[in-house]
Amino acid sequence: MPSPLSQLLFDPSVARHHIDWKAFSRAMLNATRNGVFAVDGDGTVVLSNLIIQKAFGLFPGTSLPATLPGFWPEVENTLRDHTYRSEIPIQGETGSFLARVSPIYWKSAPVGVLCVFDDRTELEKATRRMHSYRELSRELDAIIDYSNDGLWICDGRGNVLQINPASERLNDIRSADVVGRNMQELVDEGFIDRSVTLETIRTGEVANLLQINRAGRKLMLTGNPVFDDDGLLDRVVVNERDITEIDALRRELEEQSALRDGFRDHIMELQLTELESNRIIARSPCMTQALKMALKVSGVDSTVLILGESGTGKGMVADLIHKHSGRTDRPMIKINCGAIPESLVESELFGYEKGAFTGAGKGGKPGYFELADGGILFLDEIAELPLSSQVKLLRFLEDGEVARVGATKDRRVDVRILAATNRNLEAMVEAGEFRRDLYYRLNVIPLRMPPLRDRRECLLPLIHHFLAHFAEKLALGVPPRLTRRASDALMAYGYPGNVRELMNICERLVVMTEGGRIDMADLPGDVAGPAGATAFCPTPPDEPMTLAEILAAVERETIAEAMARRGTQQEAARALGVNQSTIARKLKKHGLNCD
Repeated sequence: MPSPLSQLLFDPSVARHHIDWKAFSRAMLNATRNGVFAVDGDGTVVLSNLIIQKAFGLFPGTSLPATLPGFWPEVENTLRDHTYRSEIPIQGETGSFLARVSPIYWKSAPVGVLCVFDDRTELEKATRRMHSYRELSRELDAIIDYSNDGLWICDGRGNVLQINPASERLNDIRSADVVGRNMQELVDEGFIDRSVTLETIRTGEVANLLQINRAGRKLMLTGNPVFDDDGLLDRVVVNERDITEIDALRRELEEQSALRDGFRDHIMELQLTELESNRIIARSPCMTQALKMALKVSGVDSTVLILGESGTGKGMVADLIHKHSGRTDRPMIKINCGAIPESLVESELFGYEKGAFTGAGKGGKPGYFELADGGILFLDEIAELPLSSQVKLLRFLEDGEVARVGATKDRRVDVRILAATNRNLEAMVEAGEFRRDLYYRLNVIPLRMPPLRDRRECLLPLIHHFLAHFAEKLALGVPPRLTRRASDALMAYGYPGNVRELMNICERLVVMTEGGRIDMADLPGDVAGPAGATAFCPTPPDEPMTLAEILAAVERETIAEAMARRGTQQEAARALGVNQSTIARKLKKHGLNCD
């Protein structure tokens, strides 16, 4: 059965002269989503649909030049040259449009213009969406292409859709060689030994594996499943991370760790050797670093300036450098520049010729520089060297030659200089008390010895060592034992005289203590005073200890002993079966922590 519209237009039984064609044409125009109107040669609107009427108020009989004066020239041109025009932008009340203008012919003669306005609002929205999609696509492509990690994107059946340049580089392949192929094919052909993509497809979960590819690189692969709205596997994204360099770095770190362990063993061997002469105990990082630096500079002939407070062991470090240097079989002459009268410093250091001054020996005398030829000259308390002698020392450091007092000829000697001082040479230079040029010549390799107050981890081992040493030296048998309060007081004391003062205190305790037990009453007054006696001992000596205090004392002694034996918090924690953070907390609690 024909539709009403077909019947209306094509059924011969319908009398077409009864159809209201004007109304029918308006219905046809209103059915389109575009704005449509027609104007005659004078610019009068003769026909328009609802879209045009609402957007521009162009009703039949309306003057186009008066209503849309900006658009009228386009229509007027078409009326004149009968040429089709398009893409003319028009802004209306309900939106923006693009106009097309076409001439209307009737019986081969132009009678007006038909204007069609395309609503571009939806088009602009679609364009913006497409632009947004393009921007998003570019961003995703940039992320994929510029990622340092390799990326493989496969569909839910394991077909390769895309790989990025990083994957091409890591696997030494071209994208064209694998895109479109199935991962199972690549495994069957031996291209890879196994596929994380296939494992992800099999399990539907994130999968990880290690793989060594054909290029010999070790890769860490992670496959991530991507599901669609229906919960079906849609994509598999595989991330490839090259861990070849990480493995190489790990091996390098292991080698460096082995070197550090070897150095630590060397330090321990060195300590065992030097303990016999009461020289070296290093448990704190600052002291270990100083010894490490001393050993490092031992193998070269550079001048070393040893800095530090009195009693910190500057002479001991000088001996250490000499022992491990290439001059160990040659002499090391030690001079205390502050112990020589100023009038004799020059002659003692550089020697003198026969008759150089009243009282000079008949045959002259070589100075310490000549005596140290081929070896090392250790100038202790270098800050006390008179300015006149500083000039000659500077000359030797510059050209390696010395001149005896009264001599007319220089002598060349091969001597390495080690200098030490407990004074601030920079301040002396600014005050004009020490030559600036000599300071820079001496300060080639500065080596700073830490004071005992900065070596808290070394303190308890030093105390036990010196007690045992002096007990053996004085043939007193077993060294006396420290009570907890006495140990706390000794640990709390500041030791302004550093190791030298500690040695004196330990010798005094060994000699003066009776009964094999050192308590607060046996300590020197400045050590057992209010600051030292109460630093770690809130309970008076005569008062009985509570169970909590006894447990705290045992804990403190145990941790202190572990730190003394192991040297570091990590090693002490490992020995006691606890975390390093626990050791750090207990050290702080008991006042044993040190920088």
